Amino acid sequence: MTFTTIKVSSGLRDRINRDAAARGVSAAGLIEGLLDGLERRQRMEAFGRAVRGADDAYWDEIRGWDVSVIGEPADA
Repeated sequence: MTFTTIKVSSGLRDRINRDAAARGVSAAGLIEGLLDGLERRQRMEAFGRAVRGADDAYWDEIRGWDVSVIGEPADA
């Protein structure tokens, strides 16, 4: 594993170290966890946009899969 140095203000450094200590992780672990969360939120937002933009053909296919997996709807 390689390491690098990044320049941040002393105030930001102190915040990172304080929050990392409060969570029992290293500064790098805190930053990695925050980035993981950000990237997950971005993926979920992109998924939400894609679903909201789906056309009727997509939803018809999804309904077909629901019937294939679950069985015929009770009101069919």
